[in-house]
Amino acid sequence: MKQWLGLVARLVTGGVWLVAGALKLPEPAESVRAVRAYDLLPESIVPTVGHLLPVLEVVVGLCLVLGVLTRAIGVVSALLFLAFVVGIASAWARGLEIECGCFGGGGTRAGASSEYPLEIARDAGLLLLSCCLVAFPRTRLALDNFLFRVVPERTL
Repeated sequence: MKQWLGLVARLVTGGVWLVAGALKLPEPAESVRAVRAYDLLPESIVPTVGHLLPVLEVVVGLCLVLGVLTRAIGVVSALLFLAFVVGIASAWARGLEIECGCFGGGGTRAGASSEYPLEIARDAGLLLLSCCLVAFPRTRLALDNFLFRVVPERTL
């Protein structure tokens, strides 16, 4: 049963990463604008982070959906979700009215802070699923099961 729940966690989390990254890839300037709006990183690295984040999201999503390096990718996923929760909470605490940029868009938007609680709850739930994959990386229908097959010991 645990392996089936792990499959659901992998597919949900991986699917979210795939959609989020794929929606941002065609418009990298929006991703850069979203990163800049949080006003957390030095300006010198904002363009790099803005351009690389959608690519990283797609790679993490593909790995999770396929079940490749599940534990390691689960760690990356958890760290990204933690960073997003901290970023949104920071924007909220500083009174910023910005779109989260999670699925494209980004930048200043009046009334955006009303969505922060739901965005934090969503990302916290996905963080929890990612942590489950770190703790229990063996899941059904994962390529890991073929790549890292456990061979039973032979008794002589």
